[in-house]
Amino acid sequence: MAKTTRSSERSSQRRVDALTRERIVEAAIDLLDSQGEGGLTFRALAARLETGHGAIQWHIANKNELLQAAADAVISSAVTGVADGVTPPERIRGIALAVFDAIDAHPWVGTELSREPWQPAVLRIFEGVGGQLHALGVPQGARFDAASTLLNFILGLAGQYAAGARLIGHATDRQAFLADLAARWSDLDPARYPFAHQVAPQLRDHDDREQFLAGVDLILAGMTAPGYPGGGVPCPIRPAEGTTKTPDASAVNTPSA
Repeated sequence: MAKTTRSSERSSQRRVDALTRERIVEAAIDLLDSQGEGGLTFRALAARLETGHGAIQWHIANKNELLQAAADAVISSAVTGVADGVTPPERIRGIALAVFDAIDAHPWVGTELSREPWQPAVLRIFEGVGGQLHALGVPQGARFDAASTLLNFILGLAGQYAAGARLIGHATDRQAFLADLAARWSDLDPARYPFAHQVAPQLRDHDDREQFLAGVDLILAGMTAPGYPGGGVPCPIRPAEGTTKTPDASAVNTPSA
């Protein structure tokens, strides 16, 4: 009987060892992508991995830890893929766009990152953009605020777009949805909603990724503009589509006479 028990324990241990944390996280990402957060249960995960709850909990204690690990794996892969050997502004744009695309492909990541602000995935993004600020000339005393502003913009807008994608659904044509929304804005009372009435055509024709990068560029231009602590370091803004001129950052922030 003792031999049988020891043999069973060794067999169980081998199954646990074969089930790595990486395999669990990969399976969790697949479930989250296909069924959303509601579909991620230890029962569903155990069925997909053909194992038991205990084997999974040997590596990951609970669903919160699993969600954080899954989000970190997605963000780590995205940020690691950003090219090296580029200028600090290009590096920040690359990280921002990588996160945007990752959240667009995995909308649940945006929800998870907003749930607990300083989890590992968020720290990866914060470190990625914050590490470029010294080269931009942002003084040490202003770097926390500058990096936090970039982080909040990246996570906030990318998460908002992901939430919109979930709301619209894959079956709805995005252009048709925007055209309908723009038409409703155009029908608003221009005396009460003058700005919404004015920009309705831009709402209809805008590209989410381009608008997102434009926002990152505005933040970077502000960080390097005269008047900002340490400002005055050139930070070229991407030229608008169809143009070749790169405006000077100070010109963007200088009011007209």
